[in-house]
Amino acid sequence: MVSFKTVWLFGILSLSFFCFASWKSSNVGVKGLVLLVGRALLVLGLVSWLVSVVAPRISSLALRPPRSFPEAPEDEVEQKRKLARREQQDEYSQKASTYQENVLKPRQEAKFRKKEEHFYRMTVEAWKLSEGYALGLDQDSEEGAVLGEEDFTSESPNQEALRRRKLPESATRPPPPLEPPRQKRIIVLPEEPSNGVDGVVTIALRCPSGRIFKRRFLKSHSTQVLLDWMLKIGYHPAIYTVCTTYPRRPLEIGKETSLEDTGITSDTVLNVDEKDPST
Repeated sequence: MVSFKTVWLFGILSLSFFCFASWKSSNVGVKGLVLLVGRALLVLGLVSWLVSVVAPRISSLALRPPRSFPEAPEDEVEQKRKLARREQQDEYSQKASTYQENVLKPRQEAKFRKKEEHFYRMTVEAWKLSEGYALGLDQDSEEGAVLGEEDFTSESPNQEALRRRKLPESATRPPPPLEPPRQKRIIVLPEEPSNGVDGVVTIALRCPSGRIFKRRFLKSHSTQVLLDWMLKIGYHPAIYTVCTTYPRRPLEIGKETSLEDTGITSDTVLNVDEKDPST
């Protein structure tokens, strides 16, 4: 910081130069110059006094260190945080356990009892839901005497309850004997002959889907092989039949009828059509 003497010296020199310059440029005499210098010195002294009094106070206020507050140790603050967090967790745990015991557990038990009751009612075992009592104690004396004469000690409670129930005759009637399952007919087509064999014809089946299947047969083969072939490629004889192309008529099919008997003596194209429901 610049010292007070340096400021005072710089002020005097500046004032002297100003007064000398003003005197040279004006018509003021020596007396006026002296008065001007005296006034300037008075103003300079007043300014210096103000600077000497006010400047230290301003500097002291500007350079005063900020007020500091006492800080708590970090360990103590961390312990307080941990303690508060633990108390909060304990409070939440207690609330959760109380809610589970008073709300969730009774609700789950009620749902379980409903499911159990529904299960026993569906399995015709609703008697398991009651506290139970010895069978026959609530009956009249005559029925008790009759039951006393009979020996049902070997029966289980379910069998005895079933015997006491008055079921309709249709429920007590034994079921009719089951018919033996029908054996599936395995479709076996005759072995396809080669082209060089005598009496071979190629038959093409045009299906409703537009696909055409070709296969070779002997003229002596039965026309039943055509139905078997049609079934094997996915068209059941109960719904579809084999027809000639022109004129459009169903082909005569039978186990005793050969392909040659129906007029198939050369390569032929046949159609697979749906049967007429009216026939």
